[in-house]
Amino acid sequence: MTTAVDHVEEDEEGWRGIADSGDGGDEEADAVDRSTGLRLQARARRLVAELLRPHRRAVVLAAVLLVAENAVMLAGPLMVALAIDTGVPAALDGRPGPLAAAIGGYAVTAVAGAGLRSAFLLLSGRIGQDLLLDVRKRLFAHGQRLSLDFHESFTSGRLISRLTSDVDALSDLLEKGLDGLFGALLSLVGITVLLVWIDPLLAAVVLAGFVPLLLVTRWFQRRSRASYRRTRSTVARVIVHFVESVNGVRAVQAFRREPRNDEIMNGLTSAHRDANTAAFLTVAWYVAAVRLVGNATLALVLLLGGLRVVDGTLALGALTAFVLYLRRFYDPLDDLAQFFNAYQSAAAALEKIASVLDTPVGVPEPARPVPLPHPVRGELEFDRVRFAYPRASARSGSGARTAADRTVLPEFSLRVPAGQTVALVGATGAGKSTLAKLAARFYDPTEGAVRLDGVDLRHVTDADLRSALVMVTQEAFLFSGSVAENIEMGNTAMGGRGDGSPSRAEIVAAADAVGAREFIEALPEGFDTDVRKRGGRLSAGQRQLIALARVVLADPAVVLLDEATSSLDIPSERAVQAALETVLAGRTALIIAHRLSTVLIADRVLVVSEGRIVEDGPPAALLEQDGDFARLHESWRASLA
Repeated sequence: MTTAVDHVEEDEEGWRGIADSGDGGDEEADAVDRSTGLRLQARARRLVAELLRPHRRAVVLAAVLLVAENAVMLAGPLMVALAIDTGVPAALDGRPGPLAAAIGGYAVTAVAGAGLRSAFLLLSGRIGQDLLLDVRKRLFAHGQRLSLDFHESFTSGRLISRLTSDVDALSDLLEKGLDGLFGALLSLVGITVLLVWIDPLLAAVVLAGFVPLLLVTRWFQRRSRASYRRTRSTVARVIVHFVESVNGVRAVQAFRREPRNDEIMNGLTSAHRDANTAAFLTVAWYVAAVRLVGNATLALVLLLGGLRVVDGTLALGALTAFVLYLRRFYDPLDDLAQFFNAYQSAAAALEKIASVLDTPVGVPEPARPVPLPHPVRGELEFDRVRFAYPRASARSGSGARTAADRTVLPEFSLRVPAGQTVALVGATGAGKSTLAKLAARFYDPTEGAVRLDGVDLRHVTDADLRSALVMVTQEAFLFSGSVAENIEMGNTAMGGRGDGSPSRAEIVAAADAVGAREFIEALPEGFDTDVRKRGGRLSAGQRQLIALARVVLADPAVVLLDEATSSLDIPSERAVQAALETVLAGRTALIIAHRLSTVLIADRVLVVSEGRIVEDGPPAALLEQDGDFARLHESWRASLA
């Protein structure tokens, strides 16, 4: 039994090449070349610009508050110098005014700085939370629009990682962003100017220390970027394995998979620990180097400044102010180290978030939509359709399909007249479900066209198509919530027809039409009973009946049934087949089924083999022939004996 973790290359950028994301492991992360890194960074910067655009005024106001706060706080040491060099001597001469003024000025700067900082933190916090909300909304909305092709190669755990751990990394950056980066830069620039103004010679000593600082900072940027790409990759794998293990807990327990899952999780968490440790060590070495340079510079300044105070070429107040500014000069460098720590983590997260948001929708909305006829008749046509499922490893960097893709339909043509029920049968992998997915426009054909009432589905809006066509699958997925809410989806999810939510009477009538009303009303709270996660409170047959009730409420022109009865026991299958008579009456239907009891209700049966129709006719007529359908029917009857 393999897991998604065993195939880590098939992540979001298995979609467009693993080098685009750095999500393929430590080796791949280290191998990200400069051009790829620049492309990822440009993608992340573009996303940041889009997120900040609606908040431009608030960002400008926050920057003004930050500049004002730094200007006020930089005045503090000047007040100290004024008090020492002017205020104290004047007080000794019996003139306390200058000292009182210096002390008062220092108090004013402290109060003003506290007020400006409070206003800045409140404003920047609101901007940060708005940005995080926007990111989450974009990820969730775009994730729902991405094609099945994407979701089949990009595990749900990785999407969860984008929405949780990656967004958390952005949150950490926003908490330290404007304050940590711009505040530190403003302090550095302002303090540098003041140091040069107070004493150019000592300032030259301080600026000489920038040479090793620049070298260390450059090393830190390169090293931390690679480290944090690894942390984002490893945490995504932990989430993937956790989600897969929980979702498959029945199989895990049934096949005693726990020891193997524990072994995999231990390896993944160890890799995540090692990646984080490497990142923390990088930060630790950087902070230690900054402080070493800072302390060495401070010691040299005290030595040279003390000698100059002794020989009278430098005032004691000026040296005191210089030392105070110098302490503040290196404090921002510590802030920058913490900011870079958060920045590198967030930058790696932003690259991955931007990668998902930049993934094109596989079945985009038409630029110039063509309306379907009103009312929709339901004529379905496959016109020389060719389709190939893309292989993740065979995609080019642009996402284009290549010759290595797996062709399922070499060239398929079929016309289903309005109101006709057509059943598709054949061996597994023959292409039956692919035809249903093309009709539902979960995919677009590689060549040819699928038409509804003569209109190419690529020219039909999603809302119009979902109003005209409904697909019922084997899974019959139910969402947490009441039975009524799950049936109501048949109305509210059909493309926004503007007729409001259905009444309780309409919901009950839909359930009654498919024979589900009796069992629903026998539930503890009837139609208001919570079906729980994935409808776990109900049997497979009951879930399928609710799915069919949705179809009745939706009232589409076309119904697609993909293995809708294959997982049911005999009594449930009979109940669903009875419901199908109501659901399919007067509608065009495409039925994909292995159980031939469902197929026999069709007007026409198509036997599909390797993407081609090998038999076509009414079920009764095909049974009289010695063909594939007759043999399939005989095998099915023998299995019931």
